[in-house]
Amino acid sequence: MLYGYIVDLLDFINKSPSPWHTAMVAGEQLENAGFKQLDWDAAWEIEAGGQYYVRLYGAMLAAFTVGNGSMTKKNSLRIVAAHTDFPGLRIKPAAGMVKDGYGVLNIEGYGGAILYSWLDRPLSVAGKVALRGKDAFSPESVLIDFGRPLITIPSLAIHMNRQVNDGMALNKQKDLLPLAAVLGKAGSTDFFDELIAIEAGVAPADVLAYELNIYPYESGCQLGIAGEMISSPRLDNITSVVACLAGIKAGIGDGLNMAVFFDNEEIGSRSKQGAGSNNLMQLLERIYIHRGYSREEMWLGINGGFMISVDVAHGLHPNYPDKNDPTNKPVLNNGLVIKQAASQSYASDAEGVAVIKALCQEADISYQQFVNRSDMPGGATLGSIASALVPIRTIDVGVPILAMHSARETMGAADQQALTMLIKRFFQ
Repeated sequence: MLYGYIVDLLDFINKSPSPWHTAMVAGEQLENAGFKQLDWDAAWEIEAGGQYYVRLYGAMLAAFTVGNGSMTKKNSLRIVAAHTDFPGLRIKPAAGMVKDGYGVLNIEGYGGAILYSWLDRPLSVAGKVALRGKDAFSPESVLIDFGRPLITIPSLAIHMNRQVNDGMALNKQKDLLPLAAVLGKAGSTDFFDELIAIEAGVAPADVLAYELNIYPYESGCQLGIAGEMISSPRLDNITSVVACLAGIKAGIGDGLNMAVFFDNEEIGSRSKQGAGSNNLMQLLERIYIHRGYSREEMWLGINGGFMISVDVAHGLHPNYPDKNDPTNKPVLNNGLVIKQAASQSYASDAEGVAVIKALCQEADISYQQFVNRSDMPGGATLGSIASALVPIRTIDVGVPILAMHSARETMGAADQQALTMLIKRFFQ
């Protein structure tokens, strides 16, 4: 049984080399589960007993089910939220550069990536390309994935930098330019634009813009003496996406169940498709109005609702145990993690924690708790941002991982099952 959870997770990760692919694969799974796609820019018809999903700006997706019961009573609204993006490197416009016969790419960082983890490994490219459409206001967007080892970022040899093992700061504009080709003296800077056009199946003049993600080509795998761990790119935060999808597909509850997958969490969530937008509030309002509820009734549903913000947590590192809080130290394979912070960088409060603990105890789901060391600021999630715009009780949970924001992260194989069981239990 546990093996199936691992297979599903790694398969989803392999199919999701960019946030746009993550949303696409999620949509395909929802379609296969009987969900009907709605157009964000068109009028909706929503029926009791219906299952729906909508994509926004390519990399954000929301799915919901409408039960036959009241959507205004306490706990009738239940939301899980995760994000589709991950830290790494993005390719800039006009990216082709020729340096002494080498074809390299101009890139920029995306989020708080561990930069040295991207060196000396086979990398590929995937993302969204905007093509010339029927008129200026109607570009056609297509997703591409080269799906093969395409580029690499070579380290400088230790003979030329004897201090490399003493720690070296990497300059994104100078040290992280990927090597894409050996072009010779006659090489043209158009080499990458031409490559994109070939992959998209169009003429170079028809490629007007792109948003392209660099990703590690090597697939995830199980490791450990008993195969008890998973090593993979993009565990942050596809672990959460997969668990939330499993939960929303499990069945239609009495009220309104929602799974929302935002983009741009890794860069602060403040974008038109991020948790800092008005999209969740607009989505809720449209659903309640279409079901015949007044705004006051809608607010009754929201005020009595509950949201779980699902994102990875920091596991205890065996080489750096001093980096964890003295009494809250999540260990891989010991269950999902409930995250709290007095600063509200995690949105959890005591009542919310009590709800999650009770759900876990009822279903015999393993759980742990995490807080930051008092002398370390730690990270944050979309939970506090989204719940400030839609005032609803929110709690942060996720699977514990090691090497968070590395090109390749590590988690316990059993923890994905625990997280998925919680999300399913939450929606029951």
